[in-house]
Parts: sequence; C-alpha cells; structure tokens
Amino acid sequence: MKRVLHGHTVEQFQISGSVLQKQTATMTQRAIEHTVTFRLQHAPKSPKETDFLNAAAKLAEIPGVQDYQIRRQTSPKNSHTFGISMWFSTAQEFVDYSEHPAHVEFVQNRWLKEVADFQEADFESLS
Repeated sequence: MKRVLHGHTVEQFQISGSVLQKQTATMTQRAIEHTVTFRLQHAPKSPKETDFLNAAAKLAEIPGVQDYQIRRQTSPKNSHTFGISMWFSTAQEFVDYSEHPAHVEFVQNRWLKEVADFQEADFESLS
C-alpha cells in the first residue's frame, strides 16, 4: 500500500479472492471512465476463469490507470458475468493505455480468444 496525501496519489491494492483491485485517489479531475462487461468461454469458477481474471488484473499496473476494479455480475438482467472499470485523468492517458504493449498483448493473446461476448463503454463527465 502506498499513501501520499495533500494533492499526491493515494494507492491501495486489495486482493479479493483472486482478483486485484487498485484504487487511486488524486486531486485532479478524472476525465474518462473505461468500462467493459463480458462473459468468458470458461466454466464458472474454473482454473481457466481464475487464470484469465488474474491476467486481466495485471492491466492495473499500466501507467495512468486509476481505480481499477474487476467485479462479478449479480443481476439476472445481464448475461455478462464480469465487469472491469478504470479511470484516466486525461484522454491521452486513455490512449496511452489502449496502445500500451501489455494491453495490446492481453487483447490479442487472451481477450480475443477467451471472451465469448462483451460490451465496452467509455464515459466522460457532463460537467
């Protein structure tokens, strides 16, 4: 855990089961929330599911990622079983994340092969 106050970054890493959650608070306004909901091809609670989620959790280490979370879907209204969300302070940080070699590799080697269905949405503040 890293804590620096008075306008500096506060990071807290938590392990929930096999999923890493990185929470970051900053004094700067967050510009973009990147979200994706998805369903894996793997059986629920299988070793392959766990391995995929652990690999996805490593995306939190990419520079610029804030408040990274992987969550399990609980609503019967949605067929997707997981959601990932994260924030970026600037549009450029979001572009840098999208083009980062670790993200590109994860998408090519894991996401495209193991995700059965997904929906992505990126949000900016109205104000």
